[in-house]
Amino acid sequence: MEVDDLFQVGDSIVYPMHGAGTIKAIEEREIAGKKQQYYVIKMLTSNMQVMIPTGKIVSSNIRPVTDIIALKHLLYIFQHGESDGLLPWKQRFKVNTDKIKTGKIQEGAEVVRDLMRMKKEKELNTSEKKMLDNAHEFLISELRLIKGITENQIKSFC
Repeated sequence: MEVDDLFQVGDSIVYPMHGAGTIKAIEEREIAGKKQQYYVIKMLTSNMQVMIPTGKIVSSNIRPVTDIIALKHLLYIFQHGESDGLLPWKQRFKVNTDKIKTGKIQEGAEVVRDLMRMKKEKELNTSEKKMLDNAHEFLISELRLIKGITENQIKSFC
């Protein structure tokens, strides 16, 4: 698959476990004696730059930012979806980690929703507090890149 078929400079993307970013360049670099093309991605949440070989972009689960049409469905799930609060915390932590690793906005929104609901009922443990903070930061970073989203729609995820 050609680089041109995937992403272009200026595209907004989501990198699982890292959040949203923007492709700043496609550069050829020689690393460890091997020349290859890399996507240079500026991550929004951590203010860092990531380089990913173009040949590994598909296996990294990097995807385009969600569009405004999918946002309506996401809002409904966020506000009305069911939470499974009966799992023991270790199992819940694993399920939530697996959801975040998918990089899918819906899965990340479910983690945020469920942990926010739990937080209203009881104190979260340190691991889940950190997970909630990270998942929420990743979610908001993607929402801010969706073309046509309003500030009120973003706030409905807070």
